Amino acid sequence: MKKVLIVLCISLLIFSCKKEENKDTKDFDGIAIENYMAEVPNAWYGLFLAMTKGTPGFSPPVAARAFGYDGLALYESIAPGSTATHTLSSRLSKFNVGVEPGGGKTYFWPASANAALAEIGRNLYRNKASNLVSIDSLENLIKSGFSGQASAEAIENGADFGKKVGHSVYEYSKTDGQDECYLTNFPMGYQFTVGLGKWVPTPPAYQPIPMQPYWGSVRTFMFKNAAIAMPNLVPGFSSDANSGFYAQALETYNVSTNLTPEQELIAKYWSDDPGKTSTPSGHSVSIMKQVVEKENLNLEKAAVAYCKLGFAVHDAFVNCWKCKYQDNLLRPITYIRTYIDPAYNSLLSTPPFPEFPSGHSVQSGASALVLESLFGNNYAFQDKTHNNRVDINGAPRNFESFSEFANEAAISRLYGGIHFSRAIYEGVTFGRNVGKNVAEFKMD
Repeated sequence: MKKVLIVLCISLLIFSCKKEENKDTKDFDGIAIENYMAEVPNAWYGLFLAMTKGTPGFSPPVAARAFGYDGLALYESIAPGSTATHTLSSRLSKFNVGVEPGGGKTYFWPASANAALAEIGRNLYRNKASNLVSIDSLENLIKSGFSGQASAEAIENGADFGKKVGHSVYEYSKTDGQDECYLTNFPMGYQFTVGLGKWVPTPPAYQPIPMQPYWGSVRTFMFKNAAIAMPNLVPGFSSDANSGFYAQALETYNVSTNLTPEQELIAKYWSDDPGKTSTPSGHSVSIMKQVVEKENLNLEKAAVAYCKLGFAVHDAFVNCWKCKYQDNLLRPITYIRTYIDPAYNSLLSTPPFPEFPSGHSVQSGASALVLESLFGNNYAFQDKTHNNRVDINGAPRNFESFSEFANEAAISRLYGGIHFSRAIYEGVTFGRNVGKNVAEFKMD
């Protein structure tokens, strides 16, 4: 948290200088929103990433959902201040923000974003007391930096509107049936399908109930993603050593037991385990944050970017989980120990849910498509997400495109020994289809 606050103080100093340069061109309270920079959401997303890592129950689906509503709250908090953005009320399933700025008032839009993100954060991350302390501290620190940037009235108007937006978005989030989903990752009483080729609990924990088995029925943000075609699970299960299914398992076995140093590094770099990291969707959000900062995006463009990426990772996990529990396919470690090598151990621990498709692959494919739509297909960048980790080699990795990062994140699961290659390749394609629906969604 201290690091977040230090970075924010520096950002607010830069922000203050930016506003000083513009004060003679337009009344302080009426500065066009494109002239505000993105320090406020960048600071909040830094905190959201940290809280996702440290909050109990923030499994990958739960984290992705939070990022979706974080993005919606941010976007709605600034949408009325721009001619290029408009509320998403009635354009998302059952969503109506229900509040709008009062006529004749001036609004300081960074204050609106600050209050909205604080309010949504208090509700989505409330199951850890220290989160609420961190949220209050960050909101107050940011607000104190607004002094001199606009009139007290405009700042308070912005904060009041933003808080109402954050509350409205939280109330909307409750209607998807997953308000306290961090408490129900492994719902008691769920009976998973049994039979040849079906998922069974996996080592080392042998968790008896798979994670979030009902997640496939959670509401998506995009109407099109609610009815998107599921990928085909082929070839069918077989224990025959001459079958295509056996060949997939043998591939996972051979690759994961003969890793090069670079392959082992990649597997660990992209593991993004909950509790240790901000989860796979958090890694994608971290990449977005780095690009937003690198490109010095203004508040308006950053809000669109964070919102779209949040929609993408959430819809990706919903659809991935729908497919996983439709097929209930066993994991490679189960097949390999049964039919190839009883002593097999994978580099990474197999997470407790069915095999097909790979969640890393689906969310990475969706994220890459959205990032490409915003910044281009051949955007080179350096990922510093794990720069401060000491448990793995977290040195920055360089990519020539977002597609390259998605493919590396996906193939890491083969190296880790926890997916068949078909779950990976089909997963990336599936994810890109999900992301395409988000990228094509018009926010103007």
